[in-house]
Amino acid sequence: MSSTKHVATPSDQPEVSLSVEPLSRRCRMAVAMVLVLLLGACSTVRPWQNQPMRVSQDRAAAAQDTPVVGDPSMLMLVSMSGGGARAAAFGYGVLDALRQTQVHWQGRDTNLLDEIDVISGVSGGSIMAAYFAAFGKEAFPAFEEQFLRKNFQDNLISYALKPTNLHDLTSLWFGRSNLLERRLDELFKGKTFADIQSRPGQPALLVSATDLSLGSNFEFTGRQFSLICSDLDSVPLSFAVAASSAVPLALSPLTLKNFNGECPQPMDLKVSTATDYRARLLRESQRSYLDATARPYIHLVDGGLADNLGLRSVLDRAQADGGIRDSVRHISRTKIKKLVIIAVNAERDPAQHIDASDQVPSTGQVIDTLLFGAGARATHETLGLLKDTAQAWRRELGRTASDVQDDPFAPDAQIHVINVNLRDAPDMIGRSFLLQIPTAFSVAPVEVSLLIDAGHHILQESPEFKALLESMRVVEVEAEGK
Repeated sequence: MSSTKHVATPSDQPEVSLSVEPLSRRCRMAVAMVLVLLLGACSTVRPWQNQPMRVSQDRAAAAQDTPVVGDPSMLMLVSMSGGGARAAAFGYGVLDALRQTQVHWQGRDTNLLDEIDVISGVSGGSIMAAYFAAFGKEAFPAFEEQFLRKNFQDNLISYALKPTNLHDLTSLWFGRSNLLERRLDELFKGKTFADIQSRPGQPALLVSATDLSLGSNFEFTGRQFSLICSDLDSVPLSFAVAASSAVPLALSPLTLKNFNGECPQPMDLKVSTATDYRARLLRESQRSYLDATARPYIHLVDGGLADNLGLRSVLDRAQADGGIRDSVRHISRTKIKKLVIIAVNAERDPAQHIDASDQVPSTGQVIDTLLFGAGARATHETLGLLKDTAQAWRRELGRTASDVQDDPFAPDAQIHVINVNLRDAPDMIGRSFLLQIPTAFSVAPVEVSLLIDAGHHILQESPEFKALLESMRVVEVEAEGK
């Protein structure tokens, strides 16, 4: 039939031109993108750079921990593990449960959220920790609305594909984590560590990254920044959180400059004579920063590589300082009655149980198992270390006050260690489902709700948490009876 063979006619020409033009435009756009990438190799854009310590700053004073700003009779530290948005949502649920826990302490009505003195975060947990440190109670429900229930990961990918950002990525000084830092800066509204310290009653923030060369913790604290003679106050929260979240290969390291070579105030760290190897390792890593000739720049990656709970360095510092008394002596001006540590652990299970098969594990299975199987061993070791250290601290506090001069602890001081593990979620919430939620910057809305509920439930049902509340009630009853 004639319809099976098309013969070109003058009336066909407009159709041809219309079909060619869109293709031509696409080709031109593709060529333009290639040219942008090629020419972008000449990009010299540089990201934010940390600043040297101000001349007016006292380096020795900057190296001291921030004094307690709330009720010094209760010293509370909350640490939040890594785990992407899964960890952020789980940690949000724990903090919200503390907000809803009303107590009567030292003659006043309060809630346990207001009693937090230090909040620590690693990777995904650092997003929640930094947001709470920056905005306080305004984080409820703002963080849920502005981060947890928004597709931050897809927005980040779209943001990275913008031509201007693709151009910036060709710079030798600008990496993928710098784009993450830009997006996080919008979430934190440009706030710096100075903004946190200027908010009365807000807890101190401790964000942990990993020193790529040493494989050890690098904390965004005054103590750590004094070692590189740098000004912590001017550091954006977004930079610290991006560094703590910079998973190797997927994201690039973030870089700090070591200003010891030009620091007007020298710092001398005495060689540790401690017999404990943890204290010696800590002092050795600290001393490495004092040589700016050997280490003019410090490259930071995901804090979970060194310690996914963000607690090991706290424990090691207390050991290096000579014990819990010497470690807290300068941060509280009155007697401490309670030392409370809440460790929020959002680690998940490997996606597959490779021991169930005799087949050679795939590359993906090996990486997944290393991260969430073998890698979990370090977390378990830290939790074991926390338990043993707390026992040692209790024995230390058991000494009579006459043995200690200027004891920062009350004679009847108590230490409470509360582990809030995602693995303890009950079946009714869906424990196996929760332990398979991937580590990403975004999770599904239903997963957010389940994780928040799990944070509430696991904290409230924790025997250690119930013991804390009961001890506070007993203390108040005794005080009223006097």
